[in-house]
Amino acid sequence: MSLSSKGRSQAERADQTRSRILAAAIREFSESGLAGARTERIAEAAGVNKALLYYYFHGKDELYSAALEAVVESVRANTFAVLDADAGAGERFLSIVLNHFDRMYSYRAFQNLMQQEMIRLHRGESNAMRPIAENFMRPLWERVHAVVEEGIVAGELIPVEWTQLIYAGLGANVFYFLSAPMTKWSQGFDPLVPSSLEARRRVAIEFLGQAIFVDREHGAKVAARVLSRTPMPLPVEINNMKISNAGAEPEQVRRR
Repeated sequence: MSLSSKGRSQAERADQTRSRILAAAIREFSESGLAGARTERIAEAAGVNKALLYYYFHGKDELYSAALEAVVESVRANTFAVLDADAGAGERFLSIVLNHFDRMYSYRAFQNLMQQEMIRLHRGESNAMRPIAENFMRPLWERVHAVVEEGIVAGELIPVEWTQLIYAGLGANVFYFLSAPMTKWSQGFDPLVPSSLEARRRVAIEFLGQAIFVDREHGAKVAARVLSRTPMPLPVEINNMKISNAGAEPEQVRRR
């Protein structure tokens, strides 16, 4: 094996090791929170010893930050891909609302980590919400704002204050999931079983097709198109998630 091939092989092994550690950390932190997570469980799940874990990530806080960054980046890439689609403004807006709905039930690790950070924020504890807001949420709102304004100027979407369309779409999604336990008790059905989720995502997009488009017939067609090309996703498997390994180094720590 040439020196260059050996170097590539070491780098590939390092990438794979770092990805396994991050995947295990995302699961552990999303299930147990920062305080309850244990690096021993993360190392065991990743198939490494703690010395190797601390070689890649110098402490629990650094590992948590890397796990949070990884899930936010995966959501950012997926969300902006929807906004960059070759489609009209109304179709892209409905697609982003559907993408948001699907993420709320299929990507529980992201939702759990965001909820934990929000709790820490409200308690006045150290949290990561400001960089998430500045690096992810602000650019996202700016892009969605541009899409909405494009649709309004083109006469496709109704001429209202732009944030109202966002609250009508994304706000309805948030309320549906937050109120799910009360809905189950008060209305006698489980909003989070697949059949309920499938019905809700369809009704939500069909409603927006009728409510926010100037031409309702056109809006109904757009809604049908978005739903037909976006099947209900399965829950995200962390092991199969694309995790960035920027800055990974060769594996040099011997397992003990």
